Amino acid sequence: MAKANSNCLVFVLNGERREVDLSQINPSTSLLSYLRCHTDYKGAKLGCGEGGCGACVVFLSKYNADSQKIYGFSISSCLTLLGSIAGCSIITSEGLGNCRDDYHAIHKRIAGFHASQCGYCTPGWCMSLYGALHQAEAKGAHELRQGFSNLSVLEAEKSIAGNLCRCTGYRPIADVCKSFAAEVDLEDLGLNSFWKKKEIPDLNKLPKYDRAAVQTNPKFCSQKCEESGTPTLNFAYKDEFDGEQRVWIRPSNLEETLGTLKETAKENVELKLVVGNTSAGIYKNVRPKVFVDISNIPELQIIKRHEFGIEIGAAVTISNLIEVLEDANDVLDPGKLVYPRNLIFEIIGNHLKKVASGFIRNTASIGGNLIMAKKLSFDSDLATILLGASATVKIISIEKIESVLTMEEFLDKPCLDSGALLLSVRIPYWNKVNNRVEDSDINGSFECYENLFKTYRAAPRPLGNAVSYVNAAFLAQISLNKPQGHLIAKSLRLAFGAFGVKHAIRAKSIEEFLIDKVISSSILLEAIEMLKAHIIPVEGTSKSAYRQSVAVGFLFDFFCPFVNNMVPPCIIDPREVSNSQSGITPNTMNWSCKPKSLTSGKQTMEFHLEYHPVGQPSSKVAAELQASGEVVYVDDIPSPKNCLYGAYVYSEKALALIKKVDVKHVLESPSVVSYISSSDIPKQGRNIGAEALFGGETLLAEDTVECIGQPIGLMVANTWHDAKRAADKVTVDYDCETLGPPILSVEDAREKESFFPVPEWFAPKPIGDFAEGMSEADHNIESAEVKIGSQYFFYLENQTALAVPDEDECMVVYSSCQNPCILQTSIAKCLGIPINNVRVITRRVGGGFGGKAFRSVPVAVTCALAAYKLKRPVRMYLDRTTDMITTGGRHPIKANYTVGFKSDGKITALHVDLFIDAGFSPDISPALPYNIISAMKKYNWGALSFDYKVCKTNLPSKSAMRGPGDAQGSFIAENIIEHVASILGLDSIVVREKNLHTFESAVFFYGSYVESPIGYTLPSIWEKLKQSASMNERMKNIRDFNAANRWFKRGLSMVPCFFLAMLTPRPARVTIFGDGSIAVEVGGVELGQGIWTKVKQMTTYALGQLWPGLSEDIMSKVRIVQTDSISLAHGGITSGSTTSEGSCEAVRHACNILVERLHPIETYLKKSSPNGFCWKDLIFQAQMQSVDLSAQIYWVPNSNSSKYLNFGAAASEVEVDLLSGATTILQTDIIYDCGRSLNPAVDLGQIEGAFVQGVGFFMTEEYVVDKNGKLVSDGTWTYKIPTIDTIPRKFNVELLNSPVHEKRILSSKASGEPPLLLAASVHCAIREAIKAARKELPTDNNTHFRMDSPATMDVIKSLCGLNNVECYLKSLSASTNQ
Repeated sequence: MAKANSNCLVFVLNGERREVDLSQINPSTSLLSYLRCHTDYKGAKLGCGEGGCGACVVFLSKYNADSQKIYGFSISSCLTLLGSIAGCSIITSEGLGNCRDDYHAIHKRIAGFHASQCGYCTPGWCMSLYGALHQAEAKGAHELRQGFSNLSVLEAEKSIAGNLCRCTGYRPIADVCKSFAAEVDLEDLGLNSFWKKKEIPDLNKLPKYDRAAVQTNPKFCSQKCEESGTPTLNFAYKDEFDGEQRVWIRPSNLEETLGTLKETAKENVELKLVVGNTSAGIYKNVRPKVFVDISNIPELQIIKRHEFGIEIGAAVTISNLIEVLEDANDVLDPGKLVYPRNLIFEIIGNHLKKVASGFIRNTASIGGNLIMAKKLSFDSDLATILLGASATVKIISIEKIESVLTMEEFLDKPCLDSGALLLSVRIPYWNKVNNRVEDSDINGSFECYENLFKTYRAAPRPLGNAVSYVNAAFLAQISLNKPQGHLIAKSLRLAFGAFGVKHAIRAKSIEEFLIDKVISSSILLEAIEMLKAHIIPVEGTSKSAYRQSVAVGFLFDFFCPFVNNMVPPCIIDPREVSNSQSGITPNTMNWSCKPKSLTSGKQTMEFHLEYHPVGQPSSKVAAELQASGEVVYVDDIPSPKNCLYGAYVYSEKALALIKKVDVKHVLESPSVVSYISSSDIPKQGRNIGAEALFGGETLLAEDTVECIGQPIGLMVANTWHDAKRAADKVTVDYDCETLGPPILSVEDAREKESFFPVPEWFAPKPIGDFAEGMSEADHNIESAEVKIGSQYFFYLENQTALAVPDEDECMVVYSSCQNPCILQTSIAKCLGIPINNVRVITRRVGGGFGGKAFRSVPVAVTCALAAYKLKRPVRMYLDRTTDMITTGGRHPIKANYTVGFKSDGKITALHVDLFIDAGFSPDISPALPYNIISAMKKYNWGALSFDYKVCKTNLPSKSAMRGPGDAQGSFIAENIIEHVASILGLDSIVVREKNLHTFESAVFFYGSYVESPIGYTLPSIWEKLKQSASMNERMKNIRDFNAANRWFKRGLSMVPCFFLAMLTPRPARVTIFGDGSIAVEVGGVELGQGIWTKVKQMTTYALGQLWPGLSEDIMSKVRIVQTDSISLAHGGITSGSTTSEGSCEAVRHACNILVERLHPIETYLKKSSPNGFCWKDLIFQAQMQSVDLSAQIYWVPNSNSSKYLNFGAAASEVEVDLLSGATTILQTDIIYDCGRSLNPAVDLGQIEGAFVQGVGFFMTEEYVVDKNGKLVSDGTWTYKIPTIDTIPRKFNVELLNSPVHEKRILSSKASGEPPLLLAASVHCAIREAIKAARKELPTDNNTHFRMDSPATMDVIKSLCGLNNVECYLKSLSASTNQ
């Protein structure tokens, strides 16, 4: 094996030269791990470790000796190996700008456009956008406007398509991106702090964009490369965990590479070839002993243009391949090609732009992608495209024998198993053939027409960052039969992939069948039946019927132009349909329906000056710090001396007795310190993980495990990675027979009567007389059913905690949690120490959504237990998979309902049976029935009765996810309305309006929570939305659209929401220091919801009451400090959407105390200071008179006003592709009543973010559990939250200017959770589109159909007809035969 001869890694980090001794660092160490563990830069975050979220994105630039240019691009630092950045420059968000050196324009615009909430993902967004800006400038395009970049609006938005955000809803982030685009219309940008509402936007008010502000690659880095060529880097590291030696080898040429391969093959050493290491995001448990960095081998980086086509080296990245394909038009004579060569390559390039995300494509090599497709059955779009394009590959054996293979040969044969190396890929040009086909020259009936090439993919996300369900690439050489006008395929290549087989394949039997045939509907139908027999997913493939149906749709789409009088699968404008029989002319085919922007929107609101600065759209506190990556989250806190790291050992069985936990072999590792189990809990303590309202939860399993993911113990090691490796190596012996089969569904729970009790005081009450209501009904629906799936929280910051032992048996715990009080109590009970011995500190949380209310508690308690036993600091950070498996999510629910109704749609009675899957512990689940029924009461059902069972199952415990129960209850209500409308043949909006509450009926259902007729704003919201969203006009347009379009259907729906909010007691302390600066403490935790921002505004307003104009002087002096369970006790739980307003009221009362104390001093100074005085003078004088300048309050809301209702309505329009089930949300309009908003910008962000999270719940987020109770969708590869390309194209939000609410805090109302319920409008709109589609199926499909949540692509396609293409072709064939 090659010897290590250099172990010094030299690179540049944020402009500073770094030298790293790699003999002390494992070759598997990622750049992200190095940044977070060995530097002070924390801007790059660990969100997923899979390259799927973008939280870790940084900018890399390197020098290319051949071109003598510096190239820069964004990369995923969690996948990039440290050894591969030799000679490179790395910039993190802190390197762009920071609080000391001034922020970058990106940071400032993030803050100004209100585009950061929790802030955890924000640095990654900044770096993705910066990478796109840099690459646009590097292309040398003409700058259209000073102060802007060369990016188009669409390019700017697409630059962040791979980044995830759970908070904002993406719209304001898109505005930030668009603000840099030269073609942007500034008036199209949303609410911001640069120009006021109704002002003419002024470019000069935007933070200046200076492309030269950041030095991407200092000179010495390029000079070093010029002098010595590619940096040599060979080193060896002895792994402390297993004692194995791991080697990094960086050969400089092909010969050295082949020598290394040959040597390792002899020694049978596990080896990994490294270019971008992006495969580690999928195949995480690969631990090779030898890493060979081939990213700079000249022979693997070739880009050659030949007469036959283009040859691209295997180490060329996908991004570079796209550039090559786009530039190919500049090389050869266009006259040599029958089909515009650049268009064929453009098709491939455009398709590849939808593969992965930009920061992955920038480092992922084409060779690596193809090898994964070949060896690991990776669902590669690239392999399918190259197979369809008739590409070839060149390989070389370790004996230096080269050979060229077709893609079929490459994928089918074991050509690389003996150590051969993939050298390059050749993509051919398509040369012009003779004008006449040889065998047709006699009669001259055929003339060569063109080559037709198309590629396809069906995936959960349109712009990548998702593996395809199915992909395809079709190439046909087409001839025109002049006398008959038929198109004939003279040759065909039909390639399909990603449908549940080993690798991409050609459908050769279908090719042979179709060649030289006149394609008719019957011929195409026969080909499709052959295809269905040819494409058979292997057993166990998910969505297999759907995948097969989509493949059929692709084939149909491709051959539509071959068949006369066939309706093509393209958007047809009904205004342009001709009077021809088919209604289809070339002019009606809208081939250019590409949007100029992914999303846009209008924000309508009024600002109130009465309580200035409260009511103003102030930028979020610390938004620029968040963008630059300088804010500190729990995992950013530097590790204390002797700090250890913990990783869960959790159950792999749903229900079993634990026979033995074998850790002995793991503890032999020098890097492993200890194993913590339930036996380590102090005798005076309790095995309790969370002390919740409805009962506790076991911290660590003792004799029995009750779900997959239940923690059994904690492995503690010197590093996080070693702790995780140790936990993975622990073996647990289970007895799965004694306890019987697990309960894995509500049906199982019902059968076994496995339920959690619901306390009587928390039980909802029925409304009216159900039997009487049913007797009044003209129609009824009996025992209908609907199911709602779960939803994972998907905060970007995973569960994390740091526990530090303190003197006298005390414990300081830093936790990312929403509930410091419960955590403090739970730790004390577990350790058996007084509560005042436990101090819980939470500065901020990187997203919570309820997932850190109770599910964070066991993590921190386990951490504290380990620290208590070992008397050393211990920290934990759950990896994404562990977090998803152990944490649970939203409650899945099955509902059965019986409903009676009149012929006009008025409902007279409703009964609902609810079966709620709570998981294995109660958590907050007994509260769900109350919340569900509360949300369902939004309609006047006449009479409402119900039964409910909170089911105990052997699944991870479900918890309080944003709008717990309310989201499900609102959906059930809408489903019932839709069902009634369907039975009666009425428009669902008509039925909704029949059953909307009057003030009197609202009082009947909700009692005193409906305060007054003027406060019941829903009727006015409803009517206003109908007008502003042009509902009547759009519904007519949609009917016309659906009549004109066979393969695309649109739907429009409108739903209301009621949300019962509850205020709870809140503490606050306000302290004024001698220099006039102010510190504020509140019990609520900053989760991204803007509590600090609103509290700062309230503090300024309340103290500013001393004299006019004071608010302007003290606003900048206010600082909100972290939550501390000792410093400010009884802070309560941050949940329910009311923590911000409750904390603001507590602060206002505390400030009022201070104002009262300062008022006499102010009076004195007015008399004694004829020249005036300032805030600082006032505070100095107060100190001199020993005035207490700190005030604390525990605010308790009045019992008669602690609960109130929130109202809103939303209208959504969607477009459904009937061939794939893909849905585009064309427009959403929301009107929401949040009272007199404390901060309209913050509330707007909450509304948009909640709605988009609801879109995920109702559309895209599929929480899949297998038959054994194991979560299958356990990472970014399999669980898909909304992205910027899946939100509404038009997203309009209006904050209702509602009247004064005397019982509300400064007339404000909640905004965090209620808007999530409005996302049901999208689900209902999809149903309307499906209704239109089903009318064209041959069977009677006009009756009601059940559509559960989420309505994923496969569900939608199934309801539109998995065989809709076949049905259409059969009907067409039948009409032709007649």
